[in-house]
Amino acid sequence: MFLADEAAAASASNFHTFDLFMILFTILLIVAVVRLVGAKVKNKFAIGFAAFSLFVFIVLDIFMVQGWMG
Repeated sequence: MFLADEAAAASASNFHTFDLFMILFTILLIVAVVRLVGAKVKNKFAIGFAAFSLFVFIVLDIFMVQGWMG
């Protein structure tokens, strides 16, 4: 009986609540980059920083989803 409980716990999902925040921050960065690029006055530092942050979050999201799959 206890072994079945341990096996069920071990095969539980790798999804965590923090993963939702990672996805929301990624969406927020996408919106920020689009707005910065479309602005009349271009701030190159802000565009570069937001684009780099977006790249990092997309890479982390890819690893996170791969962790969900197995």
